[in-house]
Amino acid sequence: MANIILRGCNGKMGQVITEMVEADKDAIIVAGVDIAQNNIQRYPVYQNFAHCNVKADVIIDFSSPIGIEEMLDYAVDRGIAIVLCTTGFSKEQLVLIEEASKHIPILKSANMSMGVNLILKLVQEAAKVLTEAGFDIEIVEKHHNKKVDAPSGTALAIADAINEVLNNEYQYKYDRSQERVPRNSKEIGISAVRGGTIVGEHEVIFAGTDEVIEIKHTAYSKAIFAKGAIQAAKYLPNNEPGMYQMSDVIG
Repeated sequence: MANIILRGCNGKMGQVITEMVEADKDAIIVAGVDIAQNNIQRYPVYQNFAHCNVKADVIIDFSSPIGIEEMLDYAVDRGIAIVLCTTGFSKEQLVLIEEASKHIPILKSANMSMGVNLILKLVQEAAKVLTEAGFDIEIVEKHHNKKVDAPSGTALAIADAINEVLNNEYQYKYDRSQERVPRNSKEIGISAVRGGTIVGEHEVIFAGTDEVIEIKHTAYSKAIFAKGAIQAAKYLPNNEPGMYQMSDVIG
């Protein structure tokens, strides 16, 4: 049984996770941490970790980078694993996360979907073959109009996965409006679309001479991210300190 503290429990994703955990016989939410104190949950909710004195195995964080330092200190002090689903960290915060992983297991993923994590493997295989044949690479991501960061953490994760198998020789291009030059063959274009209630869509385009190959993932609800986070929360506590990915969970 995984005893979970849910950070961001009163947000939209927090509510989805809460509902799904209630139907999971192998997990339970023992407490929540959220600055919004609207008392909608059936478990105790604290405004910060300083007031949370509940025994737990793992923290699921679906909030924001704000306050990450407090959570890391809390988890390290108590030996609690962290499933880190938040994106938009600063370089300084990433260093703190890496340092904390020397003491506790931390799973950090820009996208908890099993489908997206399969996509990461597929695009690597495609990139190794297609770039040798002169194909260009473009990534287009689409999200709802309330999303504040761009490009998405998932789009960057896809780009990083591709670049990893290409010896990190490619540069990322986010904007072409300021230059009037031909496309560089050693670049990955990343475009962001924001509109309506789009949950999440990521398309990787491999464009060659007279042919185009597209690998695409579409999320129709937030439930797919909640399911992945819960799976990770059940997997992580029994592991040694270190950094983990969703690929470790799905095998």
